[in-house]
Amino acid sequence: MQLQSRDISEGASIDPRFAFARPDPESHMALSDNLSPHLAWSGAPEGTRSFAIVCMDPDVPSEADDVNQEGKTLPADMPRVDFCHWAMIDIPTDVTELATGECCEGVTPKGKQSPPGPAGARQGLNDYTNFLAGDPDMAGHYFGYDGPCPPWNDERLHHYAFTVYALNTERLDLPESFTGHDVVEAIEGHVLDQASITGSYTLNPAVSG
Repeated sequence: MQLQSRDISEGASIDPRFAFARPDPESHMALSDNLSPHLAWSGAPEGTRSFAIVCMDPDVPSEADDVNQEGKTLPADMPRVDFCHWAMIDIPTDVTELATGECCEGVTPKGKQSPPGPAGARQGLNDYTNFLAGDPDMAGHYFGYDGPCPPWNDERLHHYAFTVYALNTERLDLPESFTGHDVVEAIEGHVLDQASITGSYTLNPAVSG
């Protein structure tokens, strides 16, 4: 399979338009355009019955105590975990392209409950659901795409892998409120092929993108 994008380039810095937050000289960061990027895929193998899309950041600190704290930094070598930014499943086989902003435009406080997207597809909870759970203004269930927002005091450059999977099943056996981590488990044994594009992003002016 091949995956292309007019918005994300392999190994290049992601434009802030596709991020949850952008750098701000006064407050370190501010909410951004949060557009879902254009994606187009081809070359799915025979027997493909649906597609799935997952976007993961593998560079998220495993401990959040010092995240975005003045006078503190997050060392580049501290333990990291996967953070899901997008999970979409049961995408019909006649859908092989998503336009810029088709699945998200702007930040929705407390999360999108019915994110836009292809007819028949289902979109799960991203990890802002847990990350913002303690914020009274933002806590909620975040379905669909929400873009990069790495800690502004993180010394590590974050990477965002957009992966499209060709699956041999029309519908994955997942409940309504599934997560991207659930998808990674559910597709085991069903993946016929896959393709990825990985971009990078940082809110730390001391880290080169």
